[in-house]
Formats: sequence, C-alpha cells, structure tokens
Amino acid sequence: MLKGLLRLAPYAAALFSLLSTAQADDGRRVFTGTLGKTPIVVELNTQQQDEVTGRYFYEKYHRDLPLSGALQDSTLTLVEGNNRYGDDKPLPTLKLEETANGWQGEWQNPQGKKLAVQLSEAKLAAPTSTTLPFIATLPASEPYEYLRLQGLKLKATKKENFMGYTLQWWTEPESKIALFTVESGLPKDDLQRVNQQLLGRLWNEVISYHGCQLQGGENVEFMQQAQPQLISPAVVSLNISTSYYCGGAHPDFGDSPLNIDVNTGHSLSLEDVLWVGEGTPLLHAERDSLGDQPLNEKESAARSTYQREVLVPWLVKQLTALYPEEMKKPAEGDEDSCDYTDESIWSYPSWHFTPKGLYLGAYFARVARACDAPDWSVLPYSLIKQHSGAVKLQLPQN
Repeated sequence: MLKGLLRLAPYAAALFSLLSTAQADDGRRVFTGTLGKTPIVVELNTQQQDEVTGRYFYEKYHRDLPLSGALQDSTLTLVEGNNRYGDDKPLPTLKLEETANGWQGEWQNPQGKKLAVQLSEAKLAAPTSTTLPFIATLPASEPYEYLRLQGLKLKATKKENFMGYTLQWWTEPESKIALFTVESGLPKDDLQRVNQQLLGRLWNEVISYHGCQLQGGENVEFMQQAQPQLISPAVVSLNISTSYYCGGAHPDFGDSPLNIDVNTGHSLSLEDVLWVGEGTPLLHAERDSLGDQPLNEKESAARSTYQREVLVPWLVKQLTALYPEEMKKPAEGDEDSCDYTDESIWSYPSWHFTPKGLYLGAYFARVARACDAPDWSVLPYSLIKQHSGAVKLQLPQN
C-alpha cells in the first residue's frame, strides 16, 4: 500500500506530461534556468513595475532567496536578500533583460563576481490520475511550490502501534517536518483516502516551513510535532503543534489539528461534528475530488455569526457545568489566573477527537498564551451525540 502512496509523491516526475507555462492567478510567473551553471527556479511578479517582488531557489538546496527591485522598459534590476534588521551590508544584484520566453542577464555579488543568468518560462509536469490530490492543485495555484516539491523526498522512519492501527512515520529531511500514514487497520479504500489527506498535509506543512524561512531570514525557527489523538473506523484525528519565529516582534506557537472523515477522506469542520444552532447544520463547504473547498463570503459570514452568538455561549455553559472549578472566574485583580469564562477565547477553538470526547482548546491573547489549550476541556461523546453536525459519524461510546 505504501509503495503505491510513494508513487503518488511529487518527485515522481516520470508520471507526468507537460503543461504549457507556469503562472499563478495573482500575476506571479515562474521561470526555470541557470545562474552560472547551477539550475534555479525563479518566481517574479512584475505587475507593479516600480515594486517588483520575487524569490528563487537553487534546485540543489530548495531554500528561498528574496528578490526585490524595479522594471524599467525591458530591464529588470533586482536585489537579492534584504537588510530587514537595520544592517547596511551590500547585497548581490541581478540585472536582466526580457527575452521572448523569459529573461537573461547577469548576477553580481558585492565582491564583483559575475555569473550569467538564463531564464525561460517554466514548463510544468501536469498531474495525472495517480497524483496525490494536494499536489494536483499546485500547478494552477502555486506552480513555484509545485516545482520545489518535485525535488524533495520523504524518508520512512519509525513504525508505531496506536489504538490497534499500524502507523508509518515519514520525515522530509530538509525541513524535518514529520507526519504518519496509517499502514493497517482500515479497509484498503479507506486507507488510500486517509493517507492521501495525511500526505497532503505533510507537504503543505513543508510549504509553510519554507514560507517561514523566506519571511524570517537568518533568525527563523520552525519546530513542529504531530500526535495522533484518535483513530477509529469513522475518523482519524491528530494534533499538529508548531512553535515558530518567522520575523516580527515575538516567537509564537499554536495547534492546528486535522480531523479526517474516513468514509470520504475529507477533513471535518466543527460544524460537521457539532451543531447547536437552529435548523439544518452548516455544512463546512461543498466537497469535490480535489479536497475541501473554502467557505464563500456568505458561508463565512453565517459561520461567524453562528459561532459568536450561538456556539460560544453554549460551549461556555457546557464547560462550566462539566468543569466548575476549572471554569471558575478568577478573583478581581488576580492576573496570574486564566479566565476561561471569557467568551472571546473560545471564538475559534482548535479541536480534535479523543477517546473520551471532543477536545476544544482555548486561544488567549499573547500576554496570556500560557493559558492556551487546557488539557481538561473535553465534551463527552454522550453530549456530542445529542447535537450532531452535518456529517453523521459513528462516535465512540462513553
């Protein structure tokens, strides 16, 4: 089974036929070529000619180098890197002339070394029916990331038995992003659907890692840990905790769970599982074979209103009844305690399944982030079953 999954990975370029050109919907164009004799991939947005932005990576190393500059007539002048922390050090430059199919010119470092640059509009490998669904979306939305991922491979690490299911862990060595696939314990078709979602999430986290590297520069930190929380015939649930510094004033951290409907392979929203409003539950969104679609403006507004006016007051009431001591409002002037009665901290809770019930995590402002994600805030399945969401799931007994 896993050999078949590996064939779905983005580095299996032989499985693909060629597309025409690489251009994202927002005007970013992608080029491939050489800097000196070294292969590179370049992304440029020249729509605002006096503020051209871009990035590139050497195919051997995959790490982004930022580009900025201006386009005057057919001459593109770019600076590689930036002095974001107040440094005034000289930086490499690129001076390029537009050609019929790209750019050509030279790169020069501060010491005066010059190397020729040749760039052509990138030709992308088109996804086929066996391509991992997440990867199949990238040529249209993120062609630059699509080309980067084709040069990366996953490394199999440990195997683990979790709740009677065999998990195979995978690591992308450069980013050290790790996640698992389910090797046994589910029917074959269910395994394929679930593992496509899990591998898609792994590659998406690799993209996030590189985005953080580009934004944060030399002082970046990006550490991540994934933990399975519940696996059953109905759901696969895991939590992904990330600690990161991508530039800015402070480091940060947060949880980003993934909850998969085994029957369809789609991720679940909280409204799919728990609904305490009137009428028909809000479905997360229309689904299709390429994955979950984003909420449109009307759906997003309805969801926000429901969460603020219905879900959060209900949630605070239920948690207060279940955990009166933990939810007790701190005494006035007690700044060291966590106020879990504050409705704002439950507005967009991170959530996942557990053997005992549905876990929902609070989210505090930065000054009280130590109060985030209390370990006790679990709603028992006996309560969840009284308020089923849009997707009918076979939940554990408790």
